[in-house]
Amino acid sequence: MLEHRYDTPTRFVAGTVGAPGERTFFLQAREGNRLTSVSLEKEQVAVLAERVESLVEQALDKPASELDSSQDSAPLDQPIEEEFKVGTLTLVWEEAIASVVIEAFALTEDEDDEADEVLIVQLSAGAALGFALRARTVVSAGREQCPFCGGPIEPTGHLCPRANGFRRVVRG
Repeated sequence: MLEHRYDTPTRFVAGTVGAPGERTFFLQAREGNRLTSVSLEKEQVAVLAERVESLVEQALDKPASELDSSQDSAPLDQPIEEEFKVGTLTLVWEEAIASVVIEAFALTEDEDDEADEVLIVQLSAGAALGFALRARTVVSAGREQCPFCGGPIEPTGHLCPRANGFRRVVRG
């Protein structure tokens, strides 16, 4: 299996390329001149952010708001060359080194197949919380969601199934 391992990344972020509604989501790790970018689904980014924050809070027995973290707001590093599309994510707290370890495995054709590539990133608690903050910001920066059905509202409007076919028009 090919491992893209970052034990002390200088940067690990979630980011997007494209217009809202057509965005591609990426995880990107950098250490020195080495750069790895992997694509994944918006929902995977959202769940990863939520679980990272929860894991750090549980491990340190403190709410995230009481812990030091800083959010990286810079754009993704260029060039963005996708190494693989993520299928499975795992997350663990390594007590011995007081770090979060994130593993992003390549998507496989069959769920019984073993991934042939993985991105492994080790983050301090503060760096992990910074990642989670940015990831939540990136996820929420897309199209506005319908308050009734939760679906995305396009600039031309939204045909809401919960409103019995009534088209909501968004006026700017």
